Amino acid sequence: MVTHVRDTTGRFGMRPHYNEEELDAECEQVISSFMRRLHGDLCYPISTDDLTKLIEEHVDDLDLYANLFAYGEDVEGVTEFLTGRRPRVKIARYLSEDPRYENRLRTTLTHEFGHVCLHAYLWQMQAMQGNLFKSQTQSHAPAACKRETITGAKKTDWMEWQAGYACGALLMPATPLKRLIGDYVREHAVYGTVTEHTAHGQALIAKTVRTFGVSRDAAQVRLFQLKFLSNLPSTKLLWD
Repeated sequence: MVTHVRDTTGRFGMRPHYNEEELDAECEQVISSFMRRLHGDLCYPISTDDLTKLIEEHVDDLDLYANLFAYGEDVEGVTEFLTGRRPRVKIARYLSEDPRYENRLRTTLTHEFGHVCLHAYLWQMQAMQGNLFKSQTQSHAPAACKRETITGAKKTDWMEWQAGYACGALLMPATPLKRLIGDYVREHAVYGTVTEHTAHGQALIAKTVRTFGVSRDAAQVRLFQLKFLSNLPSTKLLWD
């Protein structure tokens, strides 16, 4: 059961707190169950079409061709939270129309699903349970997500950080990613944490990109999150 702590941002009285392991477990369970129900099996990369179907099961509306300029520059995804109804998700039109932005579309879809999966219940709890989840302003402002925060938000912005972590955990779940890394390090006799700019580091990023259908930036962020990559040389074993 999710832990709740005081929300210092003022959005709510209390807000959900997840550590990385909890988010990994939650996201892997969600995507694994969905894919096995849809296809009877789970293989990677998960298709963009399947990601849209996942969102559509949990929202009132998914608009893949939205004009988001009213929300500000560089906003690529928006989740609108509605008391008494399921959320609405909007994705910037150019991500869906231009094949060059396929990876950005995929990360934006999973980021917005992170908001839907992890945060939509808060608005329902406001209506049902009163002050526990209410903020002073009772704001229903949408989550407008800029490119820079899709995968890299700071923990101080808990909603964006949780959704950003979910993005990587849905596209690159911990169990298959750990298996991929384990196969590589055994094959190449790598016994310590891999440094980002080494040949092994670049090979692991490239292998993650190919296997999971993500950008290099998304792969790199995820490998750092799970401590499979390091900025500095280290003698710590990958599986410690």
